Amino acid sequence: MSNYQDFKLAIAPMMDWTDRHCRFFHRQLTRRALLYTEMVVVDAVIHGARDRLLGFDVAEHPVALQLGGSDPAKLAEAARIGETFGYDEINLNVGCPSDRVQSGTFGACLMKTPDLVAEGVAAMKAAVAKIPVTVKCRIGVDDQDPEIALDELSDKVFAAGADALWVHARKAWLEGLSPKENRDIPPLDYDRVYRLKNKNPNRFIGINGGIQTLDEAVAHLRHTDGAMLGRAAYHTPGILVQADSRLYGDAAEPVDFAGVIDAMAGYAARHIERGGRLAHVTRHMVGLFHGLPGARRYRQILSTDASRPGAGPEVLHAAFATVDLSSLRAAA
Repeated sequence: MSNYQDFKLAIAPMMDWTDRHCRFFHRQLTRRALLYTEMVVVDAVIHGARDRLLGFDVAEHPVALQLGGSDPAKLAEAARIGETFGYDEINLNVGCPSDRVQSGTFGACLMKTPDLVAEGVAAMKAAVAKIPVTVKCRIGVDDQDPEIALDELSDKVFAAGADALWVHARKAWLEGLSPKENRDIPPLDYDRVYRLKNKNPNRFIGINGGIQTLDEAVAHLRHTDGAMLGRAAYHTPGILVQADSRLYGDAAEPVDFAGVIDAMAGYAARHIERGGRLAHVTRHMVGLFHGLPGARRYRQILSTDASRPGAGPEVLHAAFATVDLSSLRAAA
């Protein structure tokens, strides 16, 4: 991975969502987007079951490992392990506002200690040989002035060697709002991220937060280097099928949804053979045909039949058989 500027589109790290099964699914829809793991705490990386926590399918590339932590030595060790596992990037979480993150003094709490973040970045950069080290942050937390806080953090992490900064364009409120409310209630301030990019013309600045469509992503790319989709990519993953042509200029080709389903059925069969369950895979796929005739029945089958004991890949094919793709074919 030689040029970080290639990453115009990314799928955000989302706890309980962007596991290895979700990422394999998203990769069937876009070859180009940079995929992120869920945040993995550094102590788990160092001391936990690494194959379970860090293992991924080679098809997921390019894929980034997001770490949660604040101790520079531990961040360095976890980054080294991540590179050994084959990840294309190591990302430091400076944006998650969950209670668990706060109790561990990392995530969005780190917006208050930019010097410590810079120390972590420098240690991670020294520990990895060839891959980028990046940071994902908020524009500020609590009563911080985003004009000051974001500039201070960005200046220090870039001076420490960060290869990119992805900014969720909202504040995080560490007290008074739940993690879910922190994704919706603090107002979006895209202009603040645009100003950061204007101040750092030669640095990679990506934007995240509330981006619902590829049209919106394209609009943000007029002001920033990258756009990161979160919940929209998860709940309506069908929007990703046009990502490579819209954002990268690849040739637009009709989507082979039958091929996607076949690939996911084969993947699910391998997962089941290893002792997994069909629902581990299909739970990420329920929104694929959002808005199409038959989508409701498709969702029902995946939500019920796939969870039954002994359910196999045939359930996925049965669900797909209920979807009417004729409107897509007519549009093509």
